[in-house]
Amino acid sequence: MRANFIISEVLNGLRRNATMTIAMIITTAITLGMFGGGLLVIQMADKSQKIFLDRVEMEFYLNPEVTERDPQCEADPCAQLRRGLENESGVTSVTYLDKDEAYKRAKEIFANNPDLAENIVEGTLPASLRVRVSDPAQFDAVLTEYAGRKDLGVDAFKDDRKLVQRIFSVLDGVRNATFAIASVLAVAAILLIINTVQIAAFTRRTEVSIMRLVGATRWYTQLPFLLEAVVSALAGALLAIGGLLLAKKFFFDTALKELYGVSFFARIELTDVLFVAPWLILGGIVLAGATAYVTLRVYVRE
Repeated sequence: MRANFIISEVLNGLRRNATMTIAMIITTAITLGMFGGGLLVIQMADKSQKIFLDRVEMEFYLNPEVTERDPQCEADPCAQLRRGLENESGVTSVTYLDKDEAYKRAKEIFANNPDLAENIVEGTLPASLRVRVSDPAQFDAVLTEYAGRKDLGVDAFKDDRKLVQRIFSVLDGVRNATFAIASVLAVAAILLIINTVQIAAFTRRTEVSIMRLVGATRWYTQLPFLLEAVVSALAGALLAIGGLLLAKKFFFDTALKELYGVSFFARIELTDVLFVAPWLILGGIVLAGATAYVTLRVYVRE
């Protein structure tokens, strides 16, 4: 009997304040959707970073004079440098690229950019040793040991981690912007919940007063208002999850299709959205429930 009464009161309350309820659902959905989008960006960044770091390399460019004397890196100091790198802890491979191979590689890299490709002149690119390690944390030790070794023919070096860091700093910026917008919207959602609860309680003040006179507890009379906020938030959370599923299909899977194809970014899978979904539901319920409870305790005295 009591459960039926509470359910009917919740449904009546949602119907009476339909416009406020719809506004609260939409605001909550956008807030949770932005928050969920930020979580998806974090997941994509973490998985993409692993992809990059698993294949990131460092490259030691050789002095042109050393290369002229020893084009195939068969004698010291080039051979000594190669042996030293191969014997370093954590180094999985050391590959020598002579000038011809460096030229062909550059042509392949810039094949889609004819203007740059045309400016690459054969024989001008230096030979190099490309080094891959099993753990990116070992990069610093290898670079410290060999980056400045002029005596071994090292003229310059390249560390691919800097490029990776720049790429992921952009993703970090997108994530931070998403969370900032979500925070502003969360404040708006909280204020909307407060106003909705206050208006709902005011419109039913006579009913609540009568119930209190006949012995109903304060918690019993205020529970319907609390549940109204929670139901609206739950609807908003489900709407946000639906929005993330659509975003996965029409943005992540479509707009980023080319980047997925070359393993530039890790793919956002359905499991990623499903992993985020319970947190959005829980977050929406906690946000609405806590806000409604505090509002009832502070503003509603009946």
